[in-house]
Amino acid sequence: MITLPRKPVLALGALFSAYHLVLATYDLGTPERVGPVLAAMGLYAVATALSLWPKSVGAMPYWLASFNVGVSAALCFLVTSQLDPGIENSYGTWHVAAIGTLMTITAVRRRFVFAWVGTAVLALQTLVWAGPDALATMGVIGSVVWVAVSHMLAHALTKASRDARQFAIAEREAADWQAGQEAHLYERQFRLAQTSRVSLPMLQRIALSGGDLTEEERQECFALEGALRDEIRGRRLLNDAVREQIMIARRSGSSVQLLDEGGLDDLDEPALERVLNRLAEVLTGVQTDRLIIRAVPAGGDTAVTVVGLRTGGSSASAISDDHDDEVAIWAEIPRSEEAAAR
Repeated sequence: MITLPRKPVLALGALFSAYHLVLATYDLGTPERVGPVLAAMGLYAVATALSLWPKSVGAMPYWLASFNVGVSAALCFLVTSQLDPGIENSYGTWHVAAIGTLMTITAVRRRFVFAWVGTAVLALQTLVWAGPDALATMGVIGSVVWVAVSHMLAHALTKASRDARQFAIAEREAADWQAGQEAHLYERQFRLAQTSRVSLPMLQRIALSGGDLTEEERQECFALEGALRDEIRGRRLLNDAVREQIMIARRSGSSVQLLDEGGLDDLDEPALERVLNRLAEVLTGVQTDRLIIRAVPAGGDTAVTVVGLRTGGSSASAISDDHDDEVAIWAEIPRSEEAAAR
């Protein structure tokens, strides 16, 4: 939120308010009785101190704004009751500038209605007490101008704060969008590089032979297709060691399925590399018809499960969902070294 420097503003307001009390003290010989004027000075000092209290933040409380309006009305009647409106009272009408200052503070602290009510009380009481000419000669118009200017400034600062918050939100959204685009670009470039590395030699072979491939080469194409599918579905389940062992398993006739739906996203790079290296060790030398590797959702001790199924039928049955499949391998790779120790 946009704000003015707090301490200098409070100090300036306190000094300006104290100046009115100094003027009132200097002119205490003018009123008929000093008591009501001293009471007005005390009320004004209390209202100003509460309004400029250093620990107060944000908008002025309603009770304090109401108190300030009451103090303004009290000052009008306490001071003017001891003055003669038909003569020049010099600084005896100090309450006019004091009320203007107090209502300006109220407006700055975003209680505009109360500030205008207090100013209206001052103007009406002065009009009734001393006539229309007194509005200009006693400074009532100046107090009205102060409140109007403070109202406009406070409104402008509030609008600027709102605009600044909106700009900050827009900036964060733009930064998030840019980060997402960069992440997508990096992911596309990485996938293209992986695809090129895996499939380029075979594609060149297909182009040179005109599509006339041997049976072994056709099986290699199926294995490469599975490797490309792994890059999409396997996500963080893959490193070079795991890719090598999965390719060996496919070339030996196994059907390999990788499933990662974000279960490893909470692992940092060292922990992830430890899990994947352990996975590569588990896959070394595996001989099964069907191999399922799955990342376990976060929340438990297990990071990856490996299930190897053996079917007694044809290769077609090896990739079926036959409920009579025999579990040949079952392995759980712990998420952390502490879990492995347990």
